Amino acid sequence: MSDFWIFVEIGAKHVLNWNGYDHLLFLLALTAPYAFSDWKRLLISVSLFTLGHTISLFLGAYELFSVQPRIVEFLIPLTIFVTALFTLLSLGKFSKTKNSNQPIYYITVFFGLIHGLGFSYYFNSLLAGSSSTKLFSLIQFSVGIELAQVLVVVLVLIFSYVFQSVLRFSQRDFTLTLSAFVLGVVLPLLIENPIWH
Repeated sequence: MSDFWIFVEIGAKHVLNWNGYDHLLFLLALTAPYAFSDWKRLLISVSLFTLGHTISLFLGAYELFSVQPRIVEFLIPLTIFVTALFTLLSLGKFSKTKNSNQPIYYITVFFGLIHGLGFSYYFNSLLAGSSSTKLFSLIQFSVGIELAQVLVVVLVLIFSYVFQSVLRFSQRDFTLTLSAFVLGVVLPLLIENPIWH
């Protein structure tokens, strides 16, 4: 397998890793209020997250910026909590008007930056012995992240469609349920985070 596909696969597995499910939780919280008809706005949000993730990985890979891992490990579940809480409180209303998505766009870029910092140390260790340059490896890794994120988003949208069409959940109830689920999973991660000790 070429280095290109190796780093694309690593990027995809970074998102789809069940042991490090923080990325999946973030995508669930982000996607909850959307339907298939909102796919353009959702794709923009997901891509902006990837952009933020890529920027912080770049800064970390070239040692231009770093944050203590302890702080990043606290900020990551905090971003998930804030996203789920925002989605829960707004109950999808932000996705219904033309300009109301702008706050979520800024949020996803910023949260992408934080999540990228959390992976930058591991990413640097992956580059040892690779024939690719850091920049090309980073681009390939980001392609893998974007592809996996789009896959997760499509699956959540299908899940949402089934709940609404077959089980007769309203969009509001689905958003409420999924956001509450994410909050329930991430809250213990925040409470038990080592930063408090």
